[in-house]
Amino acid sequence: MQTTVTFKKIESTESLKSYVAKKLDRFDKMLDSPAEAHVVLSVEKIRHIAEITLTCDKLNIHAKEDSESMYSSIDALMDKIKAQIKKHKEKVKHHMSGDKTSLTDTFEFNNPTGDAVAFDPVSQIIVEPIDYKPMDIEDAVVELNSGKKTFFVFNNARTEQLNVLYKHNNGKLGLIQPRG
Repeated sequence: MQTTVTFKKIESTESLKSYVAKKLDRFDKMLDSPAEAHVVLSVEKIRHIAEITLTCDKLNIHAKEDSESMYSSIDALMDKIKAQIKKHKEKVKHHMSGDKTSLTDTFEFNNPTGDAVAFDPVSQIIVEPIDYKPMDIEDAVVELNSGKKTFFVFNNARTEQLNVLYKHNNGKLGLIQPRG
């Protein structure tokens, strides 16, 4: 790993440079390709600030940490970097895997207890009785727009058949009518 250490308002010491290099060398195993690290060590009043920009292929990490000791700031900074690299690798690993099921499709999500229960689709249905009254389509549009629901079921006064009026994603309205 190519490492650049910059000192601001602090004396440049070999011990700090070697400490940062030793800590960053541990990340070479975790990273897939060669990386560049730019570390800035600075002091503001009593705060010792360590800041890093790590660039590797498609991974760009920037982190900043401060404390009362430069060594503890560097340690905390390396913990942050390690967590971000792990998070990135898990994200890539999950993305590259062929498993594209959603969380709601899994059995554990639908059955949080984990008990071995046979899946019964009928038990998942919630029945909501509705009162539909004969009305014109214009009246149904007014009813649909007055509520928060995305559809409205009504009995069409002209055809005397059950109709469903619904809202499209683009803001337009749709009407479902039986044929014949």
